Amino acid sequence: MKITITLTITLLVSCLAAQVSSAPNQDAANIIQELGLREASKPLSRQPGWAPSKILVSAPPFLTSITPGYLQQLRGAAGTAELVIDDSGAFVPDPALLQGVDAVIGLCDPATMTAGADLIWVHNYFVGMDRCASLTSEQVSGRTFTNGKRLSGPAIAEHSIAMMLSLARGLPAYYRAQMDSKWDNNLRQQVRFGELKDKTLLVVGLGGIGTEVAWRAHGLGMKVTAIRNSSRSGPDYVSYVGLSDELMVLAADADVVVNALPLTSKTAGLFNETFFAKVKKGSLFISVGRGKSTDTDALIVALESGRVYGAGLDVTDPEPLPAESPLWLMDNVIITPHSSTAGSDSFRRGAIIAVENLRRYVAGEPMLNVVNMDAGY
Repeated sequence: MKITITLTITLLVSCLAAQVSSAPNQDAANIIQELGLREASKPLSRQPGWAPSKILVSAPPFLTSITPGYLQQLRGAAGTAELVIDDSGAFVPDPALLQGVDAVIGLCDPATMTAGADLIWVHNYFVGMDRCASLTSEQVSGRTFTNGKRLSGPAIAEHSIAMMLSLARGLPAYYRAQMDSKWDNNLRQQVRFGELKDKTLLVVGLGGIGTEVAWRAHGLGMKVTAIRNSSRSGPDYVSYVGLSDELMVLAADADVVVNALPLTSKTAGLFNETFFAKVKKGSLFISVGRGKSTDTDALIVALESGRVYGAGLDVTDPEPLPAESPLWLMDNVIITPHSSTAGSDSFRRGAIIAVENLRRYVAGEPMLNVVNMDAGY
């Protein structure tokens, strides 16, 4: 009897998967190739409990407005599985919607994991998995987590390069003078960083974002080095890839340091007083990873002393940055409110890959952008 029931379920799920396209569409295929997205080593159909039946998707109006056809594409990818669309405007669904749901596309959140007792797959639209860092092993076990890694890399990399160029050319000070309607030719004397060609840029965190930063910096004629936790492998345009214990050595030779790290127990507070004491004097510090990886007080001291020439901060600790922080008034600091992914391109890619992973989920294929929950990325 047990064998018959198992066989019947297997046949039903196979029929469901057969009704879904067996290959990614061209847009998804292009993104996978261009950004080097990785798929899991095993098909999801081997995961115990896999039987797609009810999928909940958070689809805030702003997301559907910049990704025409998103809902239609989701329905096509879901096949005959029940698709529930949450258009309330929240990325984290109301727990009441999670009853009987086996997959969620939205944000990984402890409340979702608690309410979604039947969840097999959770897709996080964004890169950061911070919200789910506190999950217990029981909440993680038997579930597959995916995210938007690499999809926002191009936008964040352009933001990083824009901040670097602006700081190197002293544009923040010129902008302040412009706001005062002041033609101050003496400001040119403060531009001392020099041209970027042949300078060294260190990427700390050679993942999807860091790789995109490295490629653009190389295109500007910079020597690029990098730190990564997993291995010494890297693209040809990175001259040297070091491991995490080489940070201080490489930072001492870098004219620009770009923090593109995720937030984990190992990266929290990494850029501290010790780091800024070791960094090359007169260097630029660009932070687009996570704010809590940088000791804000230590950074302020380094900026005030001239140890650090300037800082471009898309992330801070805390967020929002308090109005009384001296960082706001520094001519050699650029602050953006955790918005380096701004623009429709990142969200468009995110929507395309969410649809593609939904197709793979229903078909039982290897998933894209699987997150190692122990590592946090």
